[in-house]
Amino acid sequence: MWVGVHLSHHKDSQSLSWTEVPTLKNLSRIQVAESSLLPTEAPNHHLTMGNWVVNHWFSVLFLAAWLGLNVFLFVHAFLSFEKATSTTTQDKSWGRHWPGPEPLLATCILTACSKILLPVCRNLLRTLGKQLDHNLTFHKLVAYIICLHTAIHITTHLFNFERYSRSRQATDGSLASILSNLSHQEKDSWLNPIQSSNTTMEYVTFTYTAGVTGVIITIALVLMVTLAMEFIRRSYSEVFWYTHHIFIMYFIGLGIHGLGGLVRDQTEKNMDENHPHKCAEFFEKWNDPDSHCKPPQFEGLPA
Repeated sequence: MWVGVHLSHHKDSQSLSWTEVPTLKNLSRIQVAESSLLPTEAPNHHLTMGNWVVNHWFSVLFLAAWLGLNVFLFVHAFLSFEKATSTTTQDKSWGRHWPGPEPLLATCILTACSKILLPVCRNLLRTLGKQLDHNLTFHKLVAYIICLHTAIHITTHLFNFERYSRSRQATDGSLASILSNLSHQEKDSWLNPIQSSNTTMEYVTFTYTAGVTGVIITIALVLMVTLAMEFIRRSYSEVFWYTHHIFIMYFIGLGIHGLGGLVRDQTEKNMDENHPHKCAEFFEKWNDPDSHCKPPQFEGLPA
């Protein structure tokens, strides 16, 4: 008898608890639904933005410093090539153009590439602490900067190779044609990488070390950036993972891209013997025995 009453009581308690839970859930749902119907105040975006800046002041400061560094490097390199006396001969040869565009953009690209691996070095980030919690955001920012500088770098190459081609085909005895005809047989004599008037830009691109590596690292960069987009990264994580490892090929190609020395400058020794400003005005007398101006000598800029 006692056992039966106990079981009956236990069963009733289970039944009671089972009927009470849905009632509480329904009540909470009703409360949530009613609260969602209440009018809400419009968010104060200025206050929100201000709070974000206050709470993330280090990130804002770091971002401003990083962008400022890139602007400084670009402007500094631009002004350095603009004021350098050694560019006078080239300017007179190819016409007025961006001074030293490939070297100054290469400086920005190499600076960005030297930082892009830092945000994904997890062990190092743990050591640095919480200030680099937004490491992937910084990684993406550096990647965007690399893409921007790469696009400008390629564009300036295309414009300058077009000038090289026109100068090589010139037969009017101008300074551009004389510099373009400097012999390629001697190591430090030539300036124009296009050796023949029949040489095309495609031939130079796919036969020179700088051209081949430039194509390879550009394709690698495009693949890494496009296949890292969020919808591809989430839906096809394996594709993102494997293509992002192309960075090994990218950095190898980047390291040997400038070894060909296609971007050249007048040697320091030759500038001491021949003043660039004066000798560029009297280029017709370079080969005269009594002339103080000799044909200029050029060398590839360091990679």
